[in-house]
Amino acid sequence: MAGTNAVEPPATDAIWNLTGDAKRAAVQAMFSEIAPRYDGLNRLMSLSRDQVWRAEAVRMLQLEPGQIALDLCTGTGDFLPLLRQAVGASGTVIGLDLTVPMLSVAARKFTDPLVQADAIQLPVGTAQCDAVTVGWGIRNVPDIDAAHREIARVLRSGGRFVSIDMAMPRSVPMRALSRFLFKSVVPRLGAWVGAKTAYTYLPESTERFWTREQLADSMRSAGFSEIVTQDRMFGNICIHYGRKA
Repeated sequence: MAGTNAVEPPATDAIWNLTGDAKRAAVQAMFSEIAPRYDGLNRLMSLSRDQVWRAEAVRMLQLEPGQIALDLCTGTGDFLPLLRQAVGASGTVIGLDLTVPMLSVAARKFTDPLVQADAIQLPVGTAQCDAVTVGWGIRNVPDIDAAHREIARVLRSGGRFVSIDMAMPRSVPMRALSRFLFKSVVPRLGAWVGAKTAYTYLPESTERFWTREQLADSMRSAGFSEIVTQDRMFGNICIHYGRKA
């Protein structure tokens, strides 16, 4: 696993307002800080449903033994065992993430290869993969269009891509309730475990995140077809699926 120099988040602006290299550095520093607590907080905030949604996403990929799957923004690697089960011992599963401390947590749990890599500049050859997954990561990349193009580049023709991320509920009452919980409860939870910045970023970045339709359009422009969106958790979570044409 490649090493990296410690990066301090910029102090001049809120992370959710940053773009480009500044956002990349800030997100990297933020996830480095919360890596040891990341799994527990995910389970708590999703009511332990995050693993169920990952399993559903992997089933959508219809992987076969011997195929090759990449998990981008792999974090602590929760997609990896599900992908490994789908492709079998003869297949290949690789987890890629920008943040070394997150990969270090994953390395303590899983034996599949882990690589430090930027989601918009993947160290993977063109048309090499059968499937790509991203769990709660597209929101954090500095250029979503570029990430979708890069994912399409590494997929073979007919390869599948699935992404799970936060979303704003379509229902007005549920959207109001979600905003209240995200802006009042989640930051307090983060402060309680010493990760206030990260869990203030979560609701703010979700509210500023692209809509389902914008993400689907970006995927379509990158070369994906058969695009499907499926809501979970009353519309607070959305799964995007597409097949490379």
